[in-house]
Formats: sequence, structure tokens, C-alpha cells
Amino acid sequence: MLRTAWPAAALIGSTGLAPIVLVCEHASRFIPPELDALGLSEDAQGSHVAWDIGALDVAKCLSTGLDAPLVVGEISRLVYDCNRPLEAPDCTPSRSEVFDIPGNVDLNDIDKQSRFDTVHAPFHATVDYAIDRQIARVDAPVLLVTVHSFTPVFHGQRRTLDIGYLHDNNSRAATMAVNIERDRGTYRAAINEPYAARDGVTYTLAKHGEARGLDNVMIEIRNDLIDTPATAEAMADHLVTTLSQVAAHISTPETVKT
Repeated sequence: MLRTAWPAAALIGSTGLAPIVLVCEHASRFIPPELDALGLSEDAQGSHVAWDIGALDVAKCLSTGLDAPLVVGEISRLVYDCNRPLEAPDCTPSRSEVFDIPGNVDLNDIDKQSRFDTVHAPFHATVDYAIDRQIARVDAPVLLVTVHSFTPVFHGQRRTLDIGYLHDNNSRAATMAVNIERDRGTYRAAINEPYAARDGVTYTLAKHGEARGLDNVMIEIRNDLIDTPATAEAMADHLVTTLSQVAAHISTPETVKT
């Protein structure tokens, strides 16, 4: 069944003039009422399994600080993960970290295709639209930046990383960002941590960045650094400087060592 009433994406800061497009796939914990919360408790619905805590606040502040458009996902990744293709086993996960997802157990191909059509398809159409319009507006290639957060503890292991910059095939923007972070010395930053392309997390980068020949980078921020509006804003202020420098370097013929 085609669920046209589900809100898949929103475009924020659509008049921005920066050569950057921001995307936050996992911005929302919203599960449409007809899915009965996928059988989850309120605690599970509010946890990291349902959304990237703090990522939306950071992304909105980045949109303002960079003067860049932002596409945000408006449905929980547990309904459909917009950073995954339909063939990925975890596009509609039946288990995520410590939580079983009863509403995703035994989904058939028709169910998955329906969620793809009503969540993934309009979300990525919005990303395409934002990129097309921004390229036309600035009359130049744009930098694609996706914004995510990760948990301080994963399967009992504490993570000490503050910010990860991830890449798919094109490593230029991620490498630049990590070099800038190391020079600034404010946060512990690394390339392709705590995840990497081999984990299947760079789908949006590949679909909209690599496919168009655009520089792109995925930002992962430890969520205890951005779990209040004030700390999210502080992190965004920091990232505005880093990303502005990356965008400036990319717009010149300079190269970066990888």
C-alpha cells in the first residue's frame, strides 16, 4: 500500500548561498501511528536505535552558520533507513543493538518495497532537488555533507573519538577535514571512524556525491557532546569553521595528500 501521508523529508534553509548541501538522514524518531510504534517501548523509541541523537540540532545550526540548504529525514530509520539501499538487510532492521524491532520481523518484499517507495524514494528525490538547485544557484559544484551521531559506548566498549569524518571512494574532503581538526586541536578526530564504507554507511555519499562527481563527507559526532541544544550549537559553531575551510580548499585547484 502506498502511504502518501507519511512525511519523508523536509528542506530547510533553501535560500542558502554556500556551495554546500547538508543532509541528515537520521534526524527523526517519528514512527507513523499506523505502525503501532513497531512494538517498541518509549525508551527504545527515544534511543539511538531510532534516530541520531543531537544530529538534527547540529545540522540546523550548520545550515544557518554555513548558509547552506539542509535535507532532513522526518521518519525514524527503524521504519526505513534512508542511508541504505533496498537490498541491504538492515534497511528495515528486525534487531538494532540491544533492541528487537517486533514490527519489522517477517516483513515480506511487498512490505519493504512499500516503505522504500514512501520513505526512501521521496527523501532521496528531495536530496537530488536540493543539490540540483544549489549547483544552479552557485554555478559551481557543491560539497555534500551528511551529519550523524554515534553512541559513547557500543557493545560495552567505550569510544574516545569525538568526531569521525568518513568517505566513500573520494577521500579528499574527509582527509582535509581531519587535517584541519588536528591542526586546531580542539577535538579528537579521525578518518573512517567509528565506521567506514565497508560497514555500508556511505550509501547517501555514493548515491548523490560519488555518482555526480561531487566532493563529499560524512560526519559522525559522539552524541554525548551534542545531547543538549547548547552543546549541539557549540559543536556546530566548531564545524562551521572546519567545513568552511574544506569548501574553500575544494573550490581551488589545490590537492591534498591522502
